[in-house]
Amino acid sequence: MSPAADERDRIRAAMDRILGGTPQRSNGALTIVALAMEADVPRNALTQRHLDLKYEFYEKVRARGETPDSEKRLRRQLVKAKELRAEALKEIDRLKTDNEALVGALHQVVMENRQLRLQLAERPDNLRVLPSQPRPTAR
Repeated sequence: MSPAADERDRIRAAMDRILGGTPQRSNGALTIVALAMEADVPRNALTQRHLDLKYEFYEKVRARGETPDSEKRLRRQLVKAKELRAEALKEIDRLKTDNEALVGALHQVVMENRQLRLQLAERPDNLRVLPSQPRPTAR
């Protein structure tokens, strides 16, 4: 599908309306999606055919001292990602501590088991170990 002849003009007019605070077809957000909606063109018109207009829009937004909505959204996501990373690092530290404690407990149990086996081996021959009773199964 070929672009409409007046596509670039519609995009420029939409830029003026959004930046002027008078959007007609969109929510007026400072995004390419809103610009495409305002210009009544497909989004790929700005992301593939008219990249210069996309960059011009973002330049005009920045020149006004504003931050494009897409950048604001990415900044919020970055803050959230950093918070999640900090939480994950705390969890990793806690798990490392738990792991060290479990390794220590396992080592202690192995040593106690070894000691018990030595004691069992040193018993007089007249003592026998009785077989253990099977545990009842839970119902």
